[in-house]
Amino acid sequence: MPVRPAKIIPPRYTRPRQLQGNAAAISDPRRSEEYYDRVMPILGFRKNTFMNEGDRHVQYYNRHLGYVLRPARRLPAKHDPLAPGLHHFCFRVEDNAAVDAIFKRFAAEGIECSSPQLYPEYAPDYYAIYFSDPDGIRLEITNYRQERRKRFEDWDRGGELI
Repeated sequence: MPVRPAKIIPPRYTRPRQLQGNAAAISDPRRSEEYYDRVMPILGFRKNTFMNEGDRHVQYYNRHLGYVLRPARRLPAKHDPLAPGLHHFCFRVEDNAAVDAIFKRFAAEGIECSSPQLYPEYAPDYYAIYFSDPDGIRLEITNYRQERRKRFEDWDRGGELI
């Protein structure tokens, strides 16, 4: 019986295409869940809960991303974005109008955040809002910038990696 060669998977199919799931360790599960219950539906996320390692976890998810809240095991004084670990978490939306719409919805819900504005020090068309969760984890909503769109569109033609 002849031996079949192993199926070769093209490199583009073995590269991650998006972040699948992310977890934030939180100090007060009830307080954080109440906060994220207000924020995440505005961003189009759904919610479920599950048990893992004996702890209740809360997952907010959409078609492309999961964001999980899990109880912290050790409680630091406050999240320090400049210490080793997570600096901030960014959600990308389609355009500036979407950033503006989210800002207005946050304001209507009493969710504190920065005003939408351009950040040319990051990129000429970088438009975003920033806010922090109850543990001080910094969160961001930004537009889908032209440079990122071009990178996505040109990727298979050898678009720049950086």
